Amino acid sequence: MGRIAPRGPHPARGCGARAILADVDDAAAVWRQRQEGRGIPADILATAATNPWHHDVGLFAAPPEPVDSPSRRAALALLPDGGTVLDVGCGGGRAAFALAGRVGHVTAVDQQQDMLDAFAADARARGVPHRTVLGRWPDVAADAGTADVVTCHHVLHNVVDLVPFVRALTEAARRGVVVEMMVEHPMAWLDPLWLRFHGLRRPPSATTDDAVAALREIGVDPAVQRWERGSPGPRDAAWVARRLCLPPEAVPEVAGALEGLERPGVAATLSWAAA
Repeated sequence: MGRIAPRGPHPARGCGARAILADVDDAAAVWRQRQEGRGIPADILATAATNPWHHDVGLFAAPPEPVDSPSRRAALALLPDGGTVLDVGCGGGRAAFALAGRVGHVTAVDQQQDMLDAFAADARARGVPHRTVLGRWPDVAADAGTADVVTCHHVLHNVVDLVPFVRALTEAARRGVVVEMMVEHPMAWLDPLWLRFHGLRRPPSATTDDAVAALREIGVDPAVQRWERGSPGPRDAAWVARRLCLPPEAVPEVAGALEGLERPGVAATLSWAAA
């Protein structure tokens, strides 16, 4: 366990990592610039028929029975019987409900009300005491309060300013923090399609190693375990077209472009004990 230490008609747009990072000398700034590079340019975003950032609730439902994983085991190692959990970016509750039988109460935080509604309905069905907090972390950290264990699964790649985000996670934990993330941005596998359809050349993704380096700069030394995640998520052509801000009529071409495109499924668990 880690610890806290005392295709478009225009030419391709974008630039290489060396140019982006030439003047960066600290890990948090590397993370920030690489994350900012994953944004969608305003001219492309303006053409989107639907919000490409909105997450579909049904894709985040927790399975009926807990799926064993390094993240679950790390949280169970920290959580006392009847202990409390703060689940930041809870989605449908996969992280928290994996601890059912041990957890006494869950505080669920998410910026989508429909996610919180789904979480609450499932928590009631499972008999898990809970409350929900709507908003972005760390803006709502004070409302969320503290818990024995803080979990945060597949959220870091949506974070630009990593340091205040992680500090707030740490300050909310009485016993420790467990973070799960893909080893690179979960949408990085679509970079060839951004180039094909929009002429947009994406910079390199931030990685788990980048996150760990930024954490160590602020005195957090996490234990890191990389592992193959069983279900990396959807990849049907309609879903991909929406993520790429393409119209429905582009779906057949997207389907053809997806053939032979691999989607990596390697995840990492980062965990550290509270001070």
